[in-house]
Amino acid sequence: MNEAVPQIFVFDAYGTLFDVHAAIARYRATAGPDADRFSEIWRTKQLEYTWTLTLAGHYVDFWTLTERALDYALARVTSVPTELRKKLLDAYMTLDAYPDVRATLTHLKTGGAGVAILSNGSPHMLTAAVESADVAALCDAVLSVGAVRMYKPRPEVYALVTARFGLKPSDVVFVSSNRWDVMGAASFGFRPVWVNRSAVPDEYPNHPPVQVVANLSSLTSLNIGTR
Repeated sequence: MNEAVPQIFVFDAYGTLFDVHAAIARYRATAGPDADRFSEIWRTKQLEYTWTLTLAGHYVDFWTLTERALDYALARVTSVPTELRKKLLDAYMTLDAYPDVRATLTHLKTGGAGVAILSNGSPHMLTAAVESADVAALCDAVLSVGAVRMYKPRPEVYALVTARFGLKPSDVVFVSSNRWDVMGAASFGFRPVWVNRSAVPDEYPNHPPVQVVANLSSLTSLNIGTR
């Protein structure tokens, strides 16, 4: 029996389409030898705040959490000049897209699949990012957690996709570089693909991806049917 073609590919934004370490990369010389450690702390605290606030029943928008995480990183890694704060925040609004993003989205779109983004990002952040990457016209929807005021991996976030498009979870291929996001998507019933660019170890064995790829370009050759 022929497998059904996926109706829509939904992408996480930060870390999947947009390089979260691109901001510090633009100012690496000024940031100094601790630039990579600094960027990792910034990203880790940003995500930690989304999880802990959601668990506690609170919501603060992602841009504010990005600012707070940056301030923490600056306090923690004192070798990075505080004068970089505004430049880093400006850079975060227009992060570099990974090199294969536009070609991959174009291929999927011209092949007849729907394309959307589901992100923790605040709406104004996502608007800036997709416009900077020149992919806005390729997206059927750009969905933000702001609509439900809680963060992934809460199922209410993934339900934004099924509600927006009137689909069953199994109609959706969800693509993320974040393994915890893949876990949440699998738990919801999506068919998740894990983009494991850094070849890190697997986790969450009870909620596996349907495929693991090294980059977004590999999506164009996948044959992902219904479960």
